[in-house]
Amino acid sequence: MEGGVHEVDASAFRECFSLAWRNPYVLRLAFSAGIGGLLFGYDTGKISFSFLKPFHQRREEEAEAILRKIYPANEVEGEIQALKQSVEAEIQEEGSSEKINLIKLLKTKTVRRGLVAGVGLQVFQQFVGINTVMYYSPTIVQLAGFASNQTALALSLVTSGLNALGSIVSIYFIDRTGRKKLLIISLCGVVLSLGVLSAVFHETTSHSPSISRQETAHFAAYSCPAYQSASATGWDCMKCLKASSPDCGFCAAAADKLYPGACLISNSTVKDLCHGENRLWYTRGCPSRFGWLALIGLALYIIFFSPGMGTVPWIVNSEIYPLRFRGVCGGIAATANWISNLIVAQSFLSLTEAIGTSWTFLIFGVISVIALFFVLICVPETKGLPIEEVEKMLEHRAARFRFWRKETYDDAKDSNVRV
Repeated sequence: MEGGVHEVDASAFRECFSLAWRNPYVLRLAFSAGIGGLLFGYDTGKISFSFLKPFHQRREEEAEAILRKIYPANEVEGEIQALKQSVEAEIQEEGSSEKINLIKLLKTKTVRRGLVAGVGLQVFQQFVGINTVMYYSPTIVQLAGFASNQTALALSLVTSGLNALGSIVSIYFIDRTGRKKLLIISLCGVVLSLGVLSAVFHETTSHSPSISRQETAHFAAYSCPAYQSASATGWDCMKCLKASSPDCGFCAAAADKLYPGACLISNSTVKDLCHGENRLWYTRGCPSRFGWLALIGLALYIIFFSPGMGTVPWIVNSEIYPLRFRGVCGGIAATANWISNLIVAQSFLSLTEAIGTSWTFLIFGVISVIALFFVLICVPETKGLPIEEVEKMLEHRAARFRFWRKETYDDAKDSNVRV
């Protein structure tokens, strides 16, 4: 999955992301969001229970043997004590046979604060726009001014490779820099790259080649009806592509793609005529000298996103919840992630058509800034903290907006931090 999933192959690319494609896509994502989240929560709960079962049944030697396979020798004793205390507290509070009650779960201060951080990270992971880049990267490349479907598809594979590479890089840095610091660095880079993309697409749409009457007359039988019936002195490539009934395309000038070109009906016959004269044919984006800057912006976006916002939300969600609630809370967070994925992926093309690609990326940039403040205020640093200390930190943190830092429970008591 880290490599990305392109829903169309090269032969179907010319009809990429049409309404006919969107409908089954909605069904697939809806299925993932609902059933996938429930299964994730169930599986996580089963794993957590299997891991803690020896403690529940007082088989401490078996539990110690399991932990020695997972943790370094110098950390085993500390983890055993932490897990033992957590299980004892769980049995005392909930009763060994009582099942988890969702309402009671949400009333538990530790769980509620953990869910705010965990679910918030999963939602922001999607709302900063990652899957618009992964799903629609061929379309984005075309919008940046690359006419060839094959070229757009090939260039989009770069984003998939960078995403997979970034996930591997995060393995090295996650325990060296800390979760929160990695998130902050990641979001700062995402904001920067989205700013670059917004600026590039603004320049692309603001300085598209104009429409030439002479060039259009060269294909007189196929000229765009909207262009013919309008006062077309101010028409440019972008205005031509927005024409409808029928749709129109831009045939670039033979001498230079940035010179004034022809506005023609968009169909396969006209496309072949345009290509037959060694011209480029555009139906999504317009020729631009800034196209390579858009590719650089996309690459920067993936490079910054993947090691931080791509992986850390899942890691934080595995560390921030009490053991007895981890399966349920993990399922809630995963479901929030997939529902957010559905919303963002389905709205992207509609947004680009309604307000333009530049403004769409600007919106993602603003959301990324909000996500940055959310991380600073609501997400604790869990690096190096045992499970029970994370619980105590969430339990005794003051219930008001403040910047989290790595702080032990004893530090919190010394600072008189109370709810």
